[in-house]
Amino acid sequence: MLIDRPDSSEHAPYFEKYIALVPDGDIVEIVASQIEDTARLLSGVGEAKALYRYAPGKWSLKEVVGHLADTERVLSYRALRFSRNDQTPLAGFDENVFVAHASFDARPLADLVEEFRRVRQATVALFCRMTPEMAARRGVANQNEVTVRALAYIIAGHERHHVAIIKDRYLRS
Repeated sequence: MLIDRPDSSEHAPYFEKYIALVPDGDIVEIVASQIEDTARLLSGVGEAKALYRYAPGKWSLKEVVGHLADTERVLSYRALRFSRNDQTPLAGFDENVFVAHASFDARPLADLVEEFRRVRQATVALFCRMTPEMAARRGVANQNEVTVRALAYIIAGHERHHVAIIKDRYLRS
């Protein structure tokens, strides 16, 4: 089942920056392939480098990876609820609070990458069984209306956004 690219009426304007990063194609295949690319990118990073912060007050590389897993959990949960036609408005979340209280820096980077891999596998399992009707359903999260298909693209684009930052600010030699 091909999930169509969302149009601008299906998400808050803020998310356009993520959706624009997603190439054309089958979004489920794109989401499935991303995790291996990200895992490869991070596979040679040592623990000292994983604690690197490119500026004061910025997250460490470990915290970025933990943030990816946490954010994907939240977005996938929204997609699950809305795809099942649950119209209960969902609260937003503060990613900075999540990171500040997660102790990501105390964990091995490989463990964080594996956690992200498992979260992504669950995301793929959710979206690969979506019918077109489910993907088109809407709900409200953080006081903004969003479709399930937009959430799939936001998930993919959010990872692409952070991978670009990882390459540019954390791993550039």
